[in-house]
Amino acid sequence: MEKKMTISYIIGNKLYMNITNKCPCNCTFCIRNNGDGAYGSDSLWLEHDPSFDEIMDDIKKYNLSDYREIIFCGFGEPTCRLDVLADTAKAIKNIEGCPPLRLNTNGLSDLINNKSTSGILGEIFDTISISLNAGTEDEYMKVTRPKYSNAFEAMQKFASDCVKTSARVVMTVVDVIPEEQIKSAEEICRKTGAEFRVRTYDC
Repeated sequence: MEKKMTISYIIGNKLYMNITNKCPCNCTFCIRNNGDGAYGSDSLWLEHDPSFDEIMDDIKKYNLSDYREIIFCGFGEPTCRLDVLADTAKAIKNIEGCPPLRLNTNGLSDLINNKSTSGILGEIFDTISISLNAGTEDEYMKVTRPKYSNAFEAMQKFASDCVKTSARVVMTVVDVIPEEQIKSAEEICRKTGAEFRVRTYDC
């Protein structure tokens, strides 16, 4: 009998969708390094990437109006499954009582998918939250450890492109980095036109 997978999990009044474990980064602060779940959830390691039908079947167990936000953020980078991400987000958005949708991403979707993706994502999600992580390319590469050599530049372009869509775009850093890095990151964010947020390590 196949082990039940955790496709969705709840934190407070927000519902999170975990659709893949794939990610092109190996961030030093990633919660995957500290355990199998997130903030008390069951294990978020997936037996396989859930299909569109599996995700939609999972969402049926919720009354979506009970939640303030639905966030695609699990133990992987959601844009690694761009088509399923887009299809399921559109379908969920059409369910009565659906709250705003947010995508938490590393901003490398264009590199992952070998094409511009802001036009797809920016018209589906109400908010796109991009992990900026650092204020300089050198620090970004050290902290994020992406498999792409041009990740820092690509992430900023993705953010700028998303700003041109209807989505609210936020770039974030975690408060564990030095103050000078936070200030430099805020300047980078300002140039993209996105909002800037310093988040605590545990949220």
